[in-house]
Amino acid sequence: MQSREKEGTPTAAGQAETERYQPGSDADFERLYRTTYRRILGTLVTLVRDVATAEDCAQETYERAYKGWAKWRPDAPVEAWLHRIAINVAISDRRYQRLREAGEVIRRLGRPASGPDPAVVAERSVVVQAMKKLPPKQAAALVLRHYHGYTNREIGATLGVPEQTVASRLAAARKHLQAVLGK
Repeated sequence: MQSREKEGTPTAAGQAETERYQPGSDADFERLYRTTYRRILGTLVTLVRDVATAEDCAQETYERAYKGWAKWRPDAPVEAWLHRIAINVAISDRRYQRLREAGEVIRRLGRPASGPDPAVVAERSVVVQAMKKLPPKQAAALVLRHYHGYTNREIGATLGVPEQTVASRLAAARKHLQAVLGK
């Protein structure tokens, strides 16, 4: 399968990169929001695995981006900048959720835990369950590559890491998923 770059079709990040935005401009931020919201939300849904939580994270992403909008450098891809903020928000949310879950477990000590709802268990895919076991940074690299079609360079810009780190994260994530999924 050829990559989008080889076909001459720009990726989502490449398209946003070609658009010009003026840091601090409310009109440009509004245009940026309209242009990128669905992709940012898609990334967040994949990372946090809950639409309502992803919407909350998207709102926080754009709040943080707006606060830093005047400081954004036009020489960096704007959508990569937004994805970096979104991924950091998702990682923070995941940490918060783990702390909340730990608190709930502590409150339930001594009481028998109720079994999972069979309908919910059936809805959960094996791949999603396997991705839950990945470190957040590896999961983020996989989402950006396979959900958004980013190149290693674009993923590196989004995550603020070198391309080689992206390649290492993707390889480690694939190896883990292959082991878990038995493929």
